[in-house]
Parts: sequence; C-alpha cells; structure tokens
Amino acid sequence: MTPTRPFGLGLPDYPWDAMAPYKSIAARHPDGPVDLSLGTPVDPTPEVVREALIRSANAPGYPGAHGPVALRETIARWFARRRGVGNLDPQSIMPSVGSKELIAWLPFMLGLGPGDVIVRPRIAYPTYDIGATLCGATAVATDSLEEVDPAVLRRVRLVWVNSPGNPTGQVRDAASMKALVAKARAVGAVVASDECYAELGWDPWDMDSGGQRVPCVLDPEVSDGSNQGLLSLYSLSKQSNLAGYRAAFVAGDDKIMASLVNTRKHAGMIVPSPIMAAMEAALSDDEHVRVQKASYRRRRGILLPALQSLGLKIEHSEAGLYLWATAGQDTWQTVQFLAELGIIVGPGCFYGKAGEGYVRFSITGSDERVAAAATRLEAAELPEGNRP
Repeated sequence: MTPTRPFGLGLPDYPWDAMAPYKSIAARHPDGPVDLSLGTPVDPTPEVVREALIRSANAPGYPGAHGPVALRETIARWFARRRGVGNLDPQSIMPSVGSKELIAWLPFMLGLGPGDVIVRPRIAYPTYDIGATLCGATAVATDSLEEVDPAVLRRVRLVWVNSPGNPTGQVRDAASMKALVAKARAVGAVVASDECYAELGWDPWDMDSGGQRVPCVLDPEVSDGSNQGLLSLYSLSKQSNLAGYRAAFVAGDDKIMASLVNTRKHAGMIVPSPIMAAMEAALSDDEHVRVQKASYRRRRGILLPALQSLGLKIEHSEAGLYLWATAGQDTWQTVQFLAELGIIVGPGCFYGKAGEGYVRFSITGSDERVAAAATRLEAAELPEGNRP
C-alpha cells in the first residue's frame, strides 16, 4: 500500500496557544485578570460606522472584486488628508478582507515561490514569515538591505516595512524609508509597507498635537514621486475599532494592483458590500478617530509610568498600541512574574529572535482594567538583580 502524504500546510503551532498556562495563573488574581497581551479593541464601534452598515444590510448581489468607485475615491481623499499622499488614482486602490489576511497571502498573489527571498523586519509580526512559508519562499530578518549578502540580495522579490512597528512601536523616518525604497528598486523588489498604526503616533509623531506625520511609503518624499513597486497597506481595526469587520485596503503600484484585482476575480476573498459601506463611512469621519486616540493616549499615560516605576525599561514605543519593555531577564520569567500579578502580556520571543528578553504591553484594555494593572505594577517589585 502506498503511504499517503499527510494533509495540511505544515505550519508551526500558533504561538499564542503557549500562553494558556499563564492566562490560568492570571485568572486566579482576586481582582481578576488584566489582559494586555493582544491589540484587540475593546471600545464600541463608532455609531457612524454601525449606521452605515445597517443601511447597507440589504445586499443580495455579489460585491465587485475591485470595490465600488465611491469607496476607492474616499480612500484616495483619506490618503491626501491624513497621509500626505495626493492625486492617488482610485484604480490603484483595493479594499481587502483584513490586513493580516492580505499580509499572509500577498507573496503568493505576487507569484513568489521557491528560490525567492522575502525580507521582513528583525522584530516583526509573525504573519510576514507565514506568508513566505505559504508560497515556499525564504524569509530573511533584517532592517536594512545593506546587511543582506549580495548573493541573497539578488533573489529578494519582496521587502516588508512595518512602521509604526508591531510590537516595538518604532517609526521609520522618511529618509530611511526612501533609502530602502531606492535599494529595493535597484534589485527589482516590491516594497510593501504595513502602516496600520499610522494614526496612532505619539511624541514626536503625534500629528494632531503639532508633531510630525508618520511617513507613508507613497509620500513623494519617500517614493520620489512614483508608486512603482510600492504598496501601502492599512487597516481600520485600530483607528476605528473595526477588528471584527475585517476592513482594510491596499494602494500603490497600478500594475500590481491590476494583477491583484484579477486574482481576486478568479479566487474570491472579496470584501462584503455592507463592510465596504462601513469603511466608506469610517474614512469620511475623522472625529471618531480623534476621540479613540484620546482614549488610548489616556491609557498610555497611566500604564507607561507604572511600568517605569516597576523598573522596566521601555524602548521605542513612540507610536501604536503597545509598550515594548524589558526587565533584563528571560522573556518567560517576565511573563510568569506579571501573570502572578494577574497581568497577561505578549512575549517578545513571538516576534523573532531579536525579541528575546522583551514583553509587549497593549494599551487596548478598558480604562478600569488599565488602571487596575497600573495599581498592581506600582505596588510590585522586580526580583533583585533583574532590573535592566
């Protein structure tokens, strides 16, 4: 009898499953657990968005693969207003079923495969590596193409940028992004910039408080006036509390976009019509974003000094929904210590070897839960010898 090949893609176990025992420890805290591990929004979806969803609930027909022109025009106006990218052709924009899904499948949709190299940040969201695995390409972790061996560099077909970064909150300035774009273009690689935290910049990247705008890969200062080989990915999960809607979009190179739209016509993964109507409403209203950011600013202002009072060292964290911290010890020791305080965090080692020794705190908890975590942190002491 011929042995059969096992079914499945052979992907690694989902890393967050390893948190189960620490969640159990935290659950025993007398005041209940405080889960600061995931960047899951907990505040209500804005009313303006929910109303648009309800108005569009009668949707008996199939949605268009490219999305309605009205939505794409709204996205183009949003890019001009919030990201410093004017005159973006609506044809070069496509809504997507979430950004994680697009990140995972983009290498495959670009036609990458065995022999191709995908570059992703040293400390990075694990889905970049999963995208390489799904198409059989090789992932290389680096923040600079100058560090890539010339023989490997010739095989680089896709370069991921994540700014503001997850989990570090680090922002790449326009000059460094421009240099990376030029180097990628020189070897014929696409640059895909995951920018889903761009509206959540803190000092000095808080545009609404007089700071700088977080640079977009499509900004002429970065792109040199051409979107060739460039893609900007954005999600409404963070700025508009739409994680449950799976509402995102991609914009950039018009030839690449035409190919992606054609693939969608064949393979599906089309955004539902009511969700696209909700996206249009969300991107037409800046006020709810300002309100939500104010909530995150308040929670960050409570949690950050509490972490510092405990003796944790905070690195980067100048944008996004996270505080990237180290206690100067093994990641899992810190995870255990915090779990005993009833606080659940994200292990830094989930984000690559360079994340060893770090943990990630999310500021997406409710006001009450973030305040509870701060009280526990301020009353606690790190074990002797473990201060960074």
